[in-house]
Amino acid sequence: MSEKSKYINVKGKLIDLGIPRVMGILNITPDSFYTGSRFRDKEEILKAAEKMLSDGADFIDVGGYSSRPGAVDLSSEDEKQRVLPAIKYISDEFPDAIISVDTFRPEVALEAVTLCGAAIVNDISGGEADPGMFPLIAKLNVPYILMHMKGTPATMHKNPQYEDVVSELLVWLGKKSVTLRESGVKDIIVDPGFGFGKNGSHNFEILRRLREFSILGLPVLAGLSRKSMIWKTLDVTPDESLNGTTVLNTVALMNGANILRVHDVREAAETIRLILKIKK
Repeated sequence: MSEKSKYINVKGKLIDLGIPRVMGILNITPDSFYTGSRFRDKEEILKAAEKMLSDGADFIDVGGYSSRPGAVDLSSEDEKQRVLPAIKYISDEFPDAIISVDTFRPEVALEAVTLCGAAIVNDISGGEADPGMFPLIAKLNVPYILMHMKGTPATMHKNPQYEDVVSELLVWLGKKSVTLRESGVKDIIVDPGFGFGKNGSHNFEILRRLREFSILGLPVLAGLSRKSMIWKTLDVTPDESLNGTTVLNTVALMNGANILRVHDVREAAETIRLILKIKK
């Protein structure tokens, strides 16, 4: 990854992703797989955002659509009712906070950015859910997180198959990033999509070979926090998966991850500080 590609432009401010960053997860859902990330009312949302920022979050990722297996499908209007007020609350209370909207719907992304203060769009479908997403991102001129998911949230866990999971992801992400560039999108972050249409073996193979994603010349986001690859391997629950998350985040950082998307911000920020000390 070149020096130039380490930077993303957020509201006219250049953010250097050569220094690993932390993205805190703030779910406005009643059924997120990890109970500790569920927030409902304004007071809870602002309290959670304040803690993330004080613990060292560089970004806060706000989502209202649960992608866990078996989650209830949510209409666009219901998703808006969840995420838009939350983003507005955080933006008003913490105007310097960099907020990402976690959505695969262009209409949600549009209002989140233009009306509520979001500055990044995080799309778990990588533009597959709606072809209108890429042109919208170009029009909004905001950074875009391009994530790979095999299938949909409803089908992604049904026996996913790959000949070579890393090679196939690299081809897919490479083609999508070219399409984004051709659409006029300037700032792209890639996310291999741990757990999204990958089984445990696939996930550990991706993590083991995460360094290979640098061939794309784009910053890499790792979303490993409390995922089933951790708690199923350790025979614990998501609530008991912080230690395992820290271990895998450490591996991700050693293998070139630029952003850690996490439920536990302080622990991730401390991990980054220690890794930077080792690398120095």
